[in-house]
Amino acid sequence: MSVNGVTSTTSAYEAYQTSAVKTTEEKTNSEVSTEKKSEEQAGAVYEPSNAAATSTAKKTYTQNADLVAKMKADAESRQNQLQSIVEQLMTKQGQTYNSANGIWSILAGGNLKVDAATQAQAQKDVAEDGYWGVKQTSERILDFATALTGGDPDKIEEMREAFKKGYKQAEKTWGGELPDISKQTYDAVMKGFDKLAEEAGLTTNN
Repeated sequence: MSVNGVTSTTSAYEAYQTSAVKTTEEKTNSEVSTEKKSEEQAGAVYEPSNAAATSTAKKTYTQNADLVAKMKADAESRQNQLQSIVEQLMTKQGQTYNSANGIWSILAGGNLKVDAATQAQAQKDVAEDGYWGVKQTSERILDFATALTGGDPDKIEEMREAFKKGYKQAEKTWGGELPDISKQTYDAVMKGFDKLAEEAGLTTNN
């Protein structure tokens, strides 16, 4: 082989090496750049944001005192209304019952006689299907209780207690124990509250 041939081959080899090194360096730089970019993207995905940190902060709750006071006042108002209604109904039922038996009285001790027409009407009113009978009177009381609470089952026991207080107040107004028809009405109302509670899946306190 001639000197020129050796020189030409050597130059070509050196040029190849230079090109290979340059290509390798470019590839390495490219790979480093790609890896760096991947790391930056990965960091963007997994780095917790301020919003996420804020969402895990513990919340604080403040009682709305005005709303609580209003709800309490509303509940007391409903109970007082039912108590007053019960007192009036029980007293009126007792009066009608006495009239049906020939006695005109507002209090238990009254003994004035009633006329025949009034007595006949009173007897119809306190009959089983009469306006002042057990069925209709107890149903009116339960209807009043439901209307006052808007049908809220959680208020059943409150209305039951209001009914009891109203009944006791009626006894005071009457001057002693109310007639048997009123006692039967009391039992019917209590059973009505039990039924409402059962339908709502509640445990009764009766």
